[in-house]
This record gives sequence, C-alpha cells and structure tokens, in this order.
Amino acid sequence: MSVEVTSALIAQLIAEARSADPNECCGMLLGEGDRVTAIQLADNVHPTPATHFEIDPQALIDAHRAARAGGPQVLGYYHSHPSGPPEPSATDRRSASGDGRIWAIIAGEEVRFWRDMPGRLEALSYSIQDG
Repeated sequence: MSVEVTSALIAQLIAEARSADPNECCGMLLGEGDRVTAIQLADNVHPTPATHFEIDPQALIDAHRAARAGGPQVLGYYHSHPSGPPEPSATDRRSASGDGRIWAIIAGEEVRFWRDMPGRLEALSYSIQDG
C-alpha cells in the first residue's frame, strides 16, 4: 500500500513541524482515496504539547463538515515528534483507534506514513506525484 503526495506537501509538513518546535504540530490530511492533496493545520490543545498532541476538536468537526459538503475528505492526521523518530510512540499506539485512516509523523526532515489498523500502526510507503 502506498500513499500519493506531492513534494510541496512534504515540504509543508516539515515546515509546520519546524514552526511548532519545541511543541508537536498536528492537523488533518485531506484528499481522496490514498492521495493526500492538502493538509489543514490545527491547534494542538493537549496540556503538554511538547510531548503529546490533541487536535482541536472544533477543527476536526469543521473538516468533516466541509467534507460532507463536497470538500476534500479527511484521510487521516499528522503530527510531529520534535525529539524522536518519525515512528509511532507508545502514546501514539495507545491513541490509535484502528479506523484505517492514514497518519503522517514528521521528525526533523523526514516524514513517514502509517495506516491505523486494528491493533497496530502499519508502515506505508509513499510516492511523490508532482504535476
């Protein structure tokens, strides 16, 4: 399974993570099928944003309403790990719901994608689809 993204989107994810440092950034991955066409930054409302993330619930509601109104679908979520690898942490694994959505985790200059499967976060490859 592979996720399709653009190089501009990868650069945008890295820039969002850099901008939020030393806190974790977070938001939604938008698009269709397995093609991520946009991201939507959300406030990290977790009380300890340097080590955890919680997407602002109103941003989630707004993104899902926009999708129902014909906008891009909410394919999944992204967040950064300012001081760790772009792999699911123990906290990430506990927070996963097994809903099949895509997760992107950003650490430094690297972005990795994961599928939220029942009982695990499965590594996904990605392909750059520019143009």
